[in-house]
Amino acid sequence: MTVTIWHNPRCSKSRQTLALLEARAIVPEVRLYLADPPGEAEIRRALALLGIEPVGLVRRGEAAFTAAGLSKASDGEALIAAMAADPVLIERPVVFAGGKAALGRPPEAVLEIL
Repeated sequence: MTVTIWHNPRCSKSRQTLALLEARAIVPEVRLYLADPPGEAEIRRALALLGIEPVGLVRRGEAAFTAAGLSKASDGEALIAAMAADPVLIERPVVFAGGKAALGRPPEAVLEIL
């Protein structure tokens, strides 16, 4: 089974999630999503696999969120477009495995899809 993580090495939860996977002898494909950002279609797929609305994947505390004129009430398509345009707005980490996805908040949440 291929396991992929959208990873930001500067994020403690992302580092903890990666360490959790590696501690279980899982060597995931690491996608540094800030350098290799997902497009809108990939974000939609992630949302579908996670079973959440766009507002659940966007980092509302980021300065880029308010700078883009976004709010919790923003249209889902606007949030997806914003995350694709500025991947710092994507909550992290996201782990994909076996046709499922999980948000590593807390890191142990990803164990449910493995």
